[in-house]
Amino acid sequence: MLENIRIILVETSHTGNMGSTARAMKTMGLTNLYLVNPLVQPDSHAIALSAGASDVIGNATIVDSLDEALAGCGLVIGTSARSRTLSWPMVEPRECGERSVQEAAHASVAIVFGRERVGLTNEELQKCHYHLNIPTNPEYGSLNLAMAVQLVSYEIRMAYLARQEKNEQNTDAVEYPLTDDIERFYHHLERVLNDSGFIRKAHPGQIMNRLRRLFTRARPEAQELNILRGILTSVEKWAKK
Repeated sequence: MLENIRIILVETSHTGNMGSTARAMKTMGLTNLYLVNPLVQPDSHAIALSAGASDVIGNATIVDSLDEALAGCGLVIGTSARSRTLSWPMVEPRECGERSVQEAAHASVAIVFGRERVGLTNEELQKCHYHLNIPTNPEYGSLNLAMAVQLVSYEIRMAYLARQEKNEQNTDAVEYPLTDDIERFYHHLERVLNDSGFIRKAHPGQIMNRLRRLFTRARPEAQELNILRGILTSVEKWAKK
């Protein structure tokens, strides 16, 4: 189950953070590290700070884009240190751990951490089902990257141990679509809205962003997403006639 949980670091600029993240992960039983377009490559400094978790660094998957890192995931949670213009479904670390463990039994789960200085972009956050906010002291909320990973990894482990103790099988779990399928649906939806004239290409506004938020909040199941895709295809066929 824990092997299905990915910790994803986006454009990390300090190799020490890679090593400290690997250490934080391994102490809690997580080993699946993804590095998205790292500004520096893992080096001896990363190995030193990993303190025995060099295997996590050595086996890290390095990709060029966030989409590559999210491929095959059924649940994506992105860390967000500040409120955004367009509000999104939020979770705190405990709920993040519980949801991650529950869904990792059936599909890969991604926890995405942004750049050290500026975090994740709005576009990247819109690829997430939930935004994770750590409720730190409002007068001093300074958490470095590895600290945040450690905190979230701890909650994942606590949820995992609780699940093991209860020996939950979760046989009736809902099947959700993978991120790849969700993105194909959004591209299909945008194409139909453009072709129908609902979205004006010269002034698209926030329509697709708001629709992403709507469907993220609703979180359609795999079968429901197939129905939505079928409706869009039906509309396209009708328009051609």
